[in-house]
Amino acid sequence: GIGDTGREPVIKLGPDGAKRSYPFQGDETLEFIPLGAGNEVGRSCCLLKFKGKTIMFDCGAHPGYRGEESLPFFDEVDADTIDLLLVTHFHVDHAAAVPYFLTKTTFKGKVYMTYPTLAICKLVWSDFIKVSGIAEQHGGSLYTEKDIQDTISQIICIDYHQEVEVEGVRFWCYNAGHVLGACMFMVQIAGVRLLYTGDYSRQEDRHLMAAEMPAVKVHVLVVESTYGIQTHEPRRPRERQFLESVITTLQHGGRVLLPVFAIGRAQELLLLLDEWWRKTPELQRFPVICLSGMARRCIASYQTYINQMNNRIRHLNDIENPFDFRHIRYMTSISEFEDNCPCVVMASPGMLQNGPSRDLFDRWCEDKRNAVVVTGYCVSNTLAKDLLDSEPKTHTLQDGHDVPLRIRVHNISFSAHADFMQTSQFIDELRPSHIVLVHGEANMMASLKKQLVSKYEQTGVGVWSPQNTEAVTLTFHESKVAKVVGSIAAERPRHGLQLEGVVLHKNFQLTIVSIDDMAAHAGLQVSHLIQRQHIPFSQPWGVLVFHLSKLFDSIAVVSDKKGDAPSTEPQDAPDGVEAKAENTRQVEKMVAESNDEKALPIRVMDAVTVRKSTQGVVEIEWQSNPVNDLVADSVLSVMMQSLISPNTSKAMARAEASPQELGSVVKVMLEERYGAVEVPSEGEPVFQFVVDDTPVTVDAMKETVTCADPDIQRRVEGAVKKMLACLHPTGRNCDC
Repeated sequence: GIGDTGREPVIKLGPDGAKRSYPFQGDETLEFIPLGAGNEVGRSCCLLKFKGKTIMFDCGAHPGYRGEESLPFFDEVDADTIDLLLVTHFHVDHAAAVPYFLTKTTFKGKVYMTYPTLAICKLVWSDFIKVSGIAEQHGGSLYTEKDIQDTISQIICIDYHQEVEVEGVRFWCYNAGHVLGACMFMVQIAGVRLLYTGDYSRQEDRHLMAAEMPAVKVHVLVVESTYGIQTHEPRRPRERQFLESVITTLQHGGRVLLPVFAIGRAQELLLLLDEWWRKTPELQRFPVICLSGMARRCIASYQTYINQMNNRIRHLNDIENPFDFRHIRYMTSISEFEDNCPCVVMASPGMLQNGPSRDLFDRWCEDKRNAVVVTGYCVSNTLAKDLLDSEPKTHTLQDGHDVPLRIRVHNISFSAHADFMQTSQFIDELRPSHIVLVHGEANMMASLKKQLVSKYEQTGVGVWSPQNTEAVTLTFHESKVAKVVGSIAAERPRHGLQLEGVVLHKNFQLTIVSIDDMAAHAGLQVSHLIQRQHIPFSQPWGVLVFHLSKLFDSIAVVSDKKGDAPSTEPQDAPDGVEAKAENTRQVEKMVAESNDEKALPIRVMDAVTVRKSTQGVVEIEWQSNPVNDLVADSVLSVMMQSLISPNTSKAMARAEASPQELGSVVKVMLEERYGAVEVPSEGEPVFQFVVDDTPVTVDAMKETVTCADPDIQRRVEGAVKKMLACLHPTGRNCDC
């Protein structure tokens, strides 16, 4: 049927367009598969499969594991089938496996991330292979510095809200809060939109804006569930509690260890500490040290992309650089640190699994005056997680010795992950049709899922919490609509009208165009296949023309050069009676003369050109299509038939050109069939011959057969009728 959009004519393909599946539209089933971050926090990596497209979101490593054990389940997917890799931010659990995936697998797709993410990923990847301890403990790193450089050259950077389309997949990103450059990706395929939040925060902090709220309809929301149904303490009381724990420890002669990720929460805490040290001169005798060369190197990126931070930071930047800290000392290695007084040391990694933060913890853990303040989220299988959950009395040093654990442990979360209130409000405003939970420990995710299912059970919103490699399958039935464009849309379609054209399927949109408009709308040129056949033909040219003229209604003498391709445009028939008569006279003349030297090419049914090629060879040429191919086959058949009975063919041609020779033609045909034939009276078309020892007399003019044997007479009468019918096909009846 034909629909009217008010602007462009469209065609709905079938009465039940929303329920039918068309092969050119692809499968209507959407699959979402976590390869990491399914009922866990760490190695975030998820796949979206829809309409023959595969998109990977994030490609991280698990901080609690080493070597290939830390990677997502890459063996569950063919890397060369993935079209896009979209990376939300630079944290290890979301981006550390990108160089491995791009250089150690068959992935050939495109990789996108924001500009700040790429700038800081360079530092994170280099630090990852140095600090993780993989090379020393597992016989080699996941990738090398050269792999990192090769990876960087393949990455494409985008801005927030910049729309990109890759082979029908449209996507853009929103600010996600969390860390500098973090984004949420909106992906649209065939009208279905999926929002992947990555790590996000709807609460503004000292330097970052809150995550944006998309203004478009979202069909599938993939959202982190890191904190389940927990609720964060407001920022001001949290900062006050943090400062009190730090200052109290210093005033009692202790050291304060702040294990943090070198980039992200580290900058938030440095802003807080530097501001408080400026305001409090008595604290300035206690050094604040950032033991991370990467944290220092990333400051350039923070200064470069300060326009992506909140208004507070931008206003401060108008006066002075807010990241030019007065009371923070940077050190690149623990050997530079002189441990001779109470101090605050910020060191990575944030979960105390190895590196400088673990070295300092081992050094200070036996002194009850000291404190460690855990400010970020901690995953399973890490020392920081064990300290918070089990409160152990002893600690195993990296050399294997057990020592008493007396250091005070504080858990004051500055984590920039959404809590239950933020997630709940986000979903309420977004109103998605389906919710998929990722990036959460099993118990946290289960509690959040239970709350969401209870809250939205009356609205029909589905909630899923898949395990790693477990697929969430959703079906989206879409209306199949095709736009009519080009010359066939010159007139607005009417209801019930049948249109002829080509359906173009590009980027999940259907368009109907005429063949002539293919170049303009599909970038395709219409090609015409010209076929030529050369057939050995020993008969005179006029004989062939005669037989063709008897079979086909339209034969025209044409004047073209040998080797020229026939016109691809339909040829008009000769205009008027005089032109048609002239063609007939030329055909008769060629038959009468049978002059090969004057053989002019002929056009049969305005489809096939027949011409003399060389001596004894005839060329037939036509533009290939079903109709023209049939005409060419018929022309070839006529040529073959005339070669089977050469004498009869010549006689038939002469009889047509000179009616008085009818008798001689019939005589030739009878001789070919029955043997010797006698003519009793010269000039009279009466013939005598013998069939099965029985005399037979044939009068060609009267069309009679005389024979004493009725069966033989009947057989000969049938043969004579066929002969005469062949000589005069339009004026005789034939029972054949």
